[in-house]
Amino acid sequence: MLRSFCFLTALLLLPLFSVHAQQLTLPRASPHAVVMQTVGLTDITVDYHTPGVKNRPVWGQLVPYNQVWRAGANENTIISFSGDVTISNHRVPAGKYSLYVIPTSDQDWQVILNKVTTHWGAEGYDAKDDLMRMAAVPEPIAFHENLLYWFSEVRPTGARLNLAWEKRMVSIYIGVDVHTKVLQEMEKTLAAKPNDWQLLSQAADYLVQNNIQPELALRYIDRSIKLKDTYSNNWIKARLLASRNDYGTAIVYAKKAIKIGDKDDANFKAQLPSMRVSLTDWQAKAY
Repeated sequence: MLRSFCFLTALLLLPLFSVHAQQLTLPRASPHAVVMQTVGLTDITVDYHTPGVKNRPVWGQLVPYNQVWRAGANENTIISFSGDVTISNHRVPAGKYSLYVIPTSDQDWQVILNKVTTHWGAEGYDAKDDLMRMAAVPEPIAFHENLLYWFSEVRPTGARLNLAWEKRMVSIYIGVDVHTKVLQEMEKTLAAKPNDWQLLSQAADYLVQNNIQPELALRYIDRSIKLKDTYSNNWIKARLLASRNDYGTAIVYAKKAIKIGDKDDANFKAQLPSMRVSLTDWQAKAY
């Protein structure tokens, strides 16, 4: 009777021990990693797991050629965009996508964005859910034990996403239409504060620096000067006019900016040498 009771008790406790074992937290063989880069006004994030080489032959064996690969380990590698981007002339709407790669032995690799993000790796992958595919040239690199994603060539208008593992690397260029987003935000902000001379000046300066919308820049800077006549907005107008080859008028505004600048203003003092250099250059072109 006692033996039967002990056996029954042990059976009842088995699920408890099983539950506790399942909750044990151990380091993963391929640790989780996240890399994020802001490009212009768009956040680009890659969420992945990092397998190691561990003395194994990788390309063509651990990662078979001509097969869809999760471009990482464990769950899907997920790439997300906070705004619309462009990849290889394809418009990619803001959102999350699975990132897959098809490596080959002697041809360009294929990089895939797939709309399904809930698979375990490539299990259940279906090409009909692909948003896009693009060719990527694999490059030889120094040995990388762990798979690594990183960004390079970061500019306001785009960046390069790189994937390196073992002795191979592929990369894709991701472009963003930053100017459209900035112009939208600019319009919204200035509609709320139409008489803020500094905001108008900042908006005009952005347009001049990026050589876009010169007529809009002229309207903004003229309103700024009308609200408050300062060296900074006069200098912005001088640069705008010079960019349109109107050097004679640019010289007038440049001289005015230098004249009214506060000699004790640190920003003005730092900018003054380059202002004089530009003025000399414009005078040579005008006369």
